Amino acid sequence: MKYKRCRDEKNNIVQRQQGRGQNEMWNMGRRTMNLPTLTTDNITEVLLKIIEFTQHRQKILIQNINTMHSDGFAPKDLPVDEFSKLMAQALAEHACSGQLILRDGQNVKFGANGTFETIAAIDEDAKSLFELNRDEYLRKQIDKMLENSLNQRIAADLLKQKQTNESCPGRCFN
Repeated sequence: MKYKRCRDEKNNIVQRQQGRGQNEMWNMGRRTMNLPTLTTDNITEVLLKIIEFTQHRQKILIQNINTMHSDGFAPKDLPVDEFSKLMAQALAEHACSGQLILRDGQNVKFGANGTFETIAAIDEDAKSLFELNRDEYLRKQIDKMLENSLNQRIAADLLKQKQTNESCPGRCFN
């Protein structure tokens, strides 16, 4: 068996054993088994997760604007920083071991067959801004929507480029 030295989600140096269809993590006598996802193309899976995350976030941001005049309104958002960190850790693991291992966070949970769940939470900064200046709050929500749309577009374009390159080996012209 081959072993690689990598860093885990807490930045500890661990040894990764590469075996058949599974990835075992050894860290100071503790053993955790992580099974790879069924998707054979890890980069495609990451891009699809980014697209799905941004689609869900877009709905929440639109809802923040549409319901801002409702009684008891409190703006929500998805845990963007947490999701980004989990994707970065998964890509680092992929670079080290060749396998994509998606670890759960506090508000982002990965399930079987490529599913995942994100938990929207009250956006305290947006709530404070909403109470102080509704026009500025609205501008910030629109800025978030634009940034989110750009992230979604980049992921979709990268996925399209990847699929084009895979369907046309050698040199293709778009």
